[in-house]
Formats: sequence, structure tokens, C-alpha cells
Amino acid sequence: MTDEKSGNEISIQEIMTMLPHRAPFLLIDKIKEAVPGVSGTGIKNVTFNEPFFQGHFPENPIMPGVLQVEAMAQTAGVIVMSSFPEEERSGCQVYFMTVDGVKFRKPVFPGDVLELKVVKEQSVRNVFKFRGEAFVDGKLVSQAVFSAMILKKK
Repeated sequence: MTDEKSGNEISIQEIMTMLPHRAPFLLIDKIKEAVPGVSGTGIKNVTFNEPFFQGHFPENPIMPGVLQVEAMAQTAGVIVMSSFPEEERSGCQVYFMTVDGVKFRKPVFPGDVLELKVVKEQSVRNVFKFRGEAFVDGKLVSQAVFSAMILKKK
């Protein structure tokens, strides 16, 4: 098991203990760098087999920008959840609240590796605000500022 407090990788198996998302909507494959509760870098290997490529756009497949933002938010969700003790994670759920300042700079194609860098800008009680940027081969492809709330499951 990864020592999450040291900033090491977080595997897909660990991600699935922190987020409720599953295929085809789990949009991150691993976290390659994590500072729990503060920042991290998620990785999404974009493959031609992604279900959204069937309709977006079959003759020239590009990853939808909104899914890039969702992948950033999932990365942020893991960063926040990794700061909680393991026994508390199963009782929590992350809910998207706002998205601001979204910009799509370049298209993302099958075969690209999306590097999702997120940094916490602020947190008040159970609400967290992050700045996210997505890169392919070191080039900025999208960016957004977003917030989410952590709630205990009922």
C-alpha cells in the first residue's frame, strides 16, 4: 500500500476506495504525485476505446472538454479524501459545486496522456476550492477553477 502522507503515487485500487465513480465514468488512472489535502497530479490515459469517442466525433475523435474538467475534479476529490483517515473515507461523498474560468486550449486525442495538476486554493469547513490545469506533452490543453463539498453519506 502506498504511504499517502509522503506524496507518493495513489493507485487505481486506492482511488476506487476514495471515489464512488466506476467505468466508464472514472476518468483518472492514478495519482502520480499527491500532497494530501493540498495538491496533486492525476493521470488519464486517453484510449480510442473510451465510450464518448463513439459520438464525439467519430471521424475526428476528441475528448470532450467537460470530461477533462471532470477528470480534474476527480483528481481533486482524491487529494481531499486522501487527507482523511482511511476509516472516515467510506462515510464521505464528494459533490461538485461550481466551475469557473474554464478554458479549452487544445484538443485531446486518443493516445494522449492527460496530466491533471490540481492545487487547493482555499477550504472552509467542508467546502474546497481548487485550480486545475490539464496538460498533454507539457502543453496546456484546459484549465478551470472549481469547488466541491464533502458530505457524510446518509
